[in-house]
Amino acid sequence: MKVDSALREAELTRAESFAKSLDKPMGILGLLFLFVVLGQLVATQEALVTALTILGWVFWLVFVAEFLLRAYVARFQLKFWKKSWWQVIFLLVPFLRFFRSLQALRLFRLSRVGRLGAILSASVRGTRSAGRLMTSRIAWLVAVTAVVALGSSQLLYATGAYDSYSDALFEAALTTVTGSGITSTDGFPRVLHITLATYSVAVFATLAGTLGAFFLRGTPSEAEPRTSTSASTSTR
Repeated sequence: MKVDSALREAELTRAESFAKSLDKPMGILGLLFLFVVLGQLVATQEALVTALTILGWVFWLVFVAEFLLRAYVARFQLKFWKKSWWQVIFLLVPFLRFFRSLQALRLFRLSRVGRLGAILSASVRGTRSAGRLMTSRIAWLVAVTAVVALGSSQLLYATGAYDSYSDALFEAALTTVTGSGITSTDGFPRVLHITLATYSVAVFATLAGTLGAFFLRGTPSEAEPRTSTSASTSTR
């Protein structure tokens, strides 16, 4: 039993190291995918929409292949699925748009849910990509904030809260940074407003702590010479 457990742990460790080796290329694809989804949302020419849709699904197949490859390296262990179940959800949600036959029931607008799911999935993948690519905490916060603003603006535009994407982007970005800015009084924009306001408070609290730690980092080293000097003086 101990040997089997050790083998499983070794396989999981190998899967994690394999995932880390793919961090940068998959991170770049994740950020590009966010802009591909944005292009699908705002493009008006049919040929461009078709090209972006095909490109988006190519990206998505790459993400699915990468996930299945990591699962294979981990030997499809239950522990792997427990750690990665939420990724399965984000990989499957966009496929709801294909179940158009079920829309006759009028219980769910599956096509719309699939579209919003694709935007949300791209945003989550974009934030993870920022974490993979950015080593500095401040750079990571800036990148994640930009992804959150982009994703939020796409959600506002896709739900019909704004007729102009530029207005949705402006107000989403303003709310992400300052905590106030969304003027729409519909249900979803209000919920998103509260979420973004909470996010902005958390980001600025983290930023203040990071900057405070940076400026205070040199304080102990500056205090040591004074202490040693005073000690030598007292000895004399």
